[in-house]
Order: sequence, then structure tokens, then C-alpha cells
Amino acid sequence: MKTTKKLLTTAALLLTVTVAQAGIAGGNADNRLPLVAKQDKTVMKTNRPASADRLFVSDAIEKKIKEVKKLLKDNQYLAWMFENCFPNTLDTTVHWDGSDDTFVYTGDIHAMWLRDSGAQVWPYVQFANDDPKLKQMLKGVILRQLKCINLDPYANAFNKEPLPNGDWMKDMTDMNPMLHERKYEIDSLCYPLRLAYHYWKVTGDTSIFGDEWIAAVKNVLKTFREQQRKDGVGPYRFQRVTERQLDTVCCDGKGNPAKPCGLICSFFRPSDDATTFLYLVPSNFMAVSNLRKAAEILQKVNGCEDLSAQCTSLADEVAEALQQYAVVEHPKYGKIYAFEVDGYGNHLLMDDANVPSLLAMAYLGDVDVNDPVYQNTRRFVWSEDNPYFFRGTAGEGIGGPHVGYDMVWPMSIMMKAFTSQDDDEIKWCVETLQRTDADTGFMHESFNKNDPANFTRSWFAWQNTLFGELILKLIEDGKLGLLKEARR
Repeated sequence: MKTTKKLLTTAALLLTVTVAQAGIAGGNADNRLPLVAKQDKTVMKTNRPASADRLFVSDAIEKKIKEVKKLLKDNQYLAWMFENCFPNTLDTTVHWDGSDDTFVYTGDIHAMWLRDSGAQVWPYVQFANDDPKLKQMLKGVILRQLKCINLDPYANAFNKEPLPNGDWMKDMTDMNPMLHERKYEIDSLCYPLRLAYHYWKVTGDTSIFGDEWIAAVKNVLKTFREQQRKDGVGPYRFQRVTERQLDTVCCDGKGNPAKPCGLICSFFRPSDDATTFLYLVPSNFMAVSNLRKAAEILQKVNGCEDLSAQCTSLADEVAEALQQYAVVEHPKYGKIYAFEVDGYGNHLLMDDANVPSLLAMAYLGDVDVNDPVYQNTRRFVWSEDNPYFFRGTAGEGIGGPHVGYDMVWPMSIMMKAFTSQDDDEIKWCVETLQRTDADTGFMHESFNKNDPANFTRSWFAWQNTLFGELILKLIEDGKLGLLKEARR
């Protein structure tokens, strides 16, 4: 993804930021918002677009926002952040046709990532039964995702309409004008399965599981099998003329060699950075859990026993290979999961903030949070033994090569909170997230470990909505007292 750095001054306690500066499209430029660093003394005005400028409004979501704000009245800054962040996807990125098609921007890039869109709308699904319009919009997201998979299962991001002169049309791969980008990533095929399953479990609506669904599952299976490399390297190639090393793929676009072992190759990570070793471990775990979800739908809804069995068989094969090839012995932490492996015995020990990550595997439900190997891994990734863990005067967390040295991703702090079983740890995460928003009331892609005002991407809807999801989960888990006590 593109990265846009924006520097803000922190010299004054009282800052004035326009809606546009906060990264909100379509907002009223005259609606200037006083941002006061000393919380609980001033009621902060919403940093959302004006009501008439919001792209999608859900009565159920608006009701929940009011409810949460009331619950958090003893922590007005956190209540203000929740109000800004949780509806950000709906306010600024959802383009619904009023029927069965929904295109979701990632934020400041006006394209739809299968991963981002699936994560962006995820926390709204729980309210679908309380709002028919919201339910229909969510259905539209799933149907658009299935169409995208069937258009090209190797693509990660799509245009709303054909763009013959799109940013990456010159990439050396099988581009077409409907593709924003064609970086093959396992997780891009998993997120739509995860969202469809969640929507079905919450709503009971089976109308999304028609011919487009069956075709999409077949395309997912075909792609994953091709990328097990049992019959050669497969049809996918990718190269880009760029000065950024991880925006292109080595070996004439085929990637580093990977020994067939049952695992699935992923040319790119969820950060859209190229993998070093093609078997990306957290993404393979995600493939296992979501192939099993697809198998359940195919059996119970579609009655497609053979296709269901194929999904289960592949999931079993990958799961077995993960236990054989993804677990390594670390001299300090014991048995941990590697980030990437190649089947030849080589492995890369690190973690990246983007989800799926090693840290996020328990959040996604891909491993049990009490799995001892996961717990060892969790300690490793949140330490300076992980080369992309950064600790500074402003905060600490995991970043990645996508943005580079010293830049912490709030997403990693959220994943630490989601996967924590320690109230003190969770409270620290919430306080750090409050403290590193650069007084904007929004999450950003990353912030400098020593200066939160030095951040990237002022409009990144996934991070914003994820923050809202975290606050809701903590309330549901009985952590309201913790949230009230959390301070910047």
C-alpha cells in the first residue's frame, strides 16, 4: 500500500484539526474540532463527517455508539476515540448500491482489498439482525468479494470499475483494468471465507451461498493446490519496476525455491511485502481454519459432500505440515512458530504487525491461546529478539519492513490486547493506544516509537474499526472498569 507521512505539532495542548486533516473524506471543512490533551475536562466534539456526508448510516451502530459513550463517561477521551473510530468504515469507505453490491475502500487508497474489506466490516456483523439495511450491505460485501475471487484469485486488490491507466497496470503479471494490484497472498482468499462464515453463523442467511460461492471455493482450492508446488511452480509470476525491494519478486517473479511439503506458498505478506521464504506460517494457519469453515458451509448448506471433503483434506494436509515444518527450537524461548519457512530447513524468525501475524493467530482462532508453542512465540515476537519489534519513549510494538525502522503499528498493540489474559497488560495496551493517536482521535498505520505525531496514513479504516472492535470486546468481556481507569 502507499504510505503517506504526515507530521503534526505537539507543542500545544490545544490543537485544531479539520475533518479533512483527520483523513475523513467528504467532511465539513468548517467543522473544526478542539482536541484537548487533558481529558475529562472538556467534552470533545465528534471527529466524524457531518451526518449528511456519511456514506452509510446504520441505526444499530449509532445506537451502540451512544451506549458505549455513556458507559465510558468516566473516560471521555476513550469514548471520543471510540465514536470516531468504530464507524469510520461505514462513514467513509462503504459504497453500497442499495441492493446486493458493496465496494469498500481501504481508506486513502480508493481500491478494495479482500483482506482489508473483510476485516473492516467484520465487527458490524454482530449487529446485522438488528438492522436490515446493514445486513443487506454486509451481504453485498461478501458477494463483491466472491466476484473478485472469481475474476482473479491471485489478485489482492480490486477497482470499483475498470481503470486502464491504473497505478500498477505496468506490473509484469497478468494484469487487467479491474485489478488495482495483483500481489498473491494466501490471506486474501481466507478473509472472504471467514467473513461469509461469520455472517452465516450470526444471521442464518444462506442466500450468499449460490453459484458464485461454489465457483469461488473451487478457485480457492485450485490456487492453493497450484501453490503447494507439487506439479511445478504454478502459473503465477510477479515483477515490478521499483526501488522498493519487497515490492517485487525474485527469480524472474517466481520467488525463492520452496520444497513441496504440503504447505501453501504465499508470494506476499498481509503487509503487501514480498515474502523471503514462500511458506508464510501465519497465513498457512489461516488457510487451515478457513478451509474448515468452507467445508462446513459446503456440507450443511450446499450439500456438496465432495467439495467439502476436498477442503477438509487440504486443511488436514496443511495442518500436519505446519506441525512438521513450522515449529523451530529457539535457544531462549524454546519451541516457537517461525514466520516463514521453505521446506528445506531454512526459516525466518520475526513477526510483522499485519494480520494474519504470529501474534494474531489466537485472535483469528487459528491456534488456541493456551497452545504452549503459541505462548512461547508470543513472548518472542513482543521482544527485541524480534527484529521488527521497536521500543521507544512514546510506546512499543511490532512494525515491519513495509514502513521500516522505529515505526510501531497500533494494530500490533491491539493484537496484544486481543490475545492477552492479563488485565494489567490489556490496560497498558489501551493506554498506549490512547496516548499515541497524535491527538487526532484516530488510529494510524504506524507511529514513530519516540514521537506519535510522526505517523503514516491518517485515513486507514481497518485500524480504526479494529480499535472499535477491541473496545466492544473488552466491554463484553467484563473489562469496563479497566477501560474507565485507562488514562493517556
